Amino acid sequence: MSLSSNKPDMLKQLLHGDYPDARGRYGAFGGRYVPETLVPALDRLESGVRRHLHADDFQAELMAELRDWVGRPTALTPAPTLGRRWGAQVWLKREDLAHTGAHKINNAIGQALLARRLGARRIVAETGAGQHGVASAAACARLGLPCTVYMGAIDIERQAPNVDRMKLLGATVVPVTSGDRTLRAAIDEALRDWVSDPDGTYYLLGSAVGPHPYPYLVRELQSVIGREARTQMLERAGALPDLVAACVGGGSNAIGMFHPFVADAAVQILGVEAGGRGAGLGENSATLSYGRPGVLHGSYSMLLQDAHGQVQETHSVSAGLDYPGIGPEHSLLHDSGRVRYESATDEEVLDALAECCAAEGILPALESAHAFVGARRWAQANPGKRILVCLSGRGDKDMPTLQRLLVPSSPERAT
Repeated sequence: MSLSSNKPDMLKQLLHGDYPDARGRYGAFGGRYVPETLVPALDRLESGVRRHLHADDFQAELMAELRDWVGRPTALTPAPTLGRRWGAQVWLKREDLAHTGAHKINNAIGQALLARRLGARRIVAETGAGQHGVASAAACARLGLPCTVYMGAIDIERQAPNVDRMKLLGATVVPVTSGDRTLRAAIDEALRDWVSDPDGTYYLLGSAVGPHPYPYLVRELQSVIGREARTQMLERAGALPDLVAACVGGGSNAIGMFHPFVADAAVQILGVEAGGRGAGLGENSATLSYGRPGVLHGSYSMLLQDAHGQVQETHSVSAGLDYPGIGPEHSLLHDSGRVRYESATDEEVLDALAECCAAEGILPALESAHAFVGARRWAQANPGKRILVCLSGRGDKDMPTLQRLLVPSSPERAT
């Protein structure tokens, strides 16, 4: 669904890097829709972002942590067997090799460093698949900050290994039993915690969603993925990719990969959402495929909602994509036509994950496997091209789900 008939001007502004504007808007999307009690905290955060984020001393501290602790730059890995099967040149940006096993650590350590500069006494975070929770717990342990992570009860059941990791890293994990008991409800609870102590608490939001300046802040911290990948492709492949693909839930790994390529008109960009079990409301988490604009968690963006504006529960085999909204910049990229978004079903995702394991000896996260589905489809229609896939995280965390749905020898395998 498009909200704009002025796509040429919108695209021109995108290519010039004019978003967000001073109000935190990405075209029609974004902004702030929050209780009055949070306005001063968001104003302080925005002021802190402007003062510190691109300051030389902060960037030096951040880059040192990314290099020495996170392990950046992450590898760019050719995938020759997938390439032969797909009829393409396939390259994987290996965020699964970053410390804690996913891209989430880039944002977590950056925001934790910022929180310390802003004088925060404690950190709260939300998590779905658990990767942001683990990253937040690790970053807080690194910097000596207390950390509380809110996680939906359903996600706690299907991501038990990550719950244990968070606890070992010193975080307090709070099960959320209200609402849909997944990522949406976890964000609700983290926001309530923040509202109760906006001066001493810092909310370390994990995706490119929420009120301004969070979508901008997360994008800037995650864009290290795309900047590295762009340089690596030029060095290793001798050219930019013909296609960049990433999975999209709230959208942090995708916006981090996409943003440095937006101005490269020859590079096509593909975001792959969670198609779940089908097209009906409650059967998927494909916000841009089936959603309409509305307000959720302090931002105006595309949402999965019914005819009465009630935000719907979602489904995905991947906990990290199980969210009824999407970051406002993705809504703009979709509306402008610069990025194409499509969806992948649970069945397709499980097949792509198994193919990557067998072909390349790499176990991707269920979230990341969505990108493989979209990239494989595109390759079949565009033979011989260069494809760059953001492998946003590793799949160790998904073994309980994979044992039930995919591993042939498991007695729990679904029938």
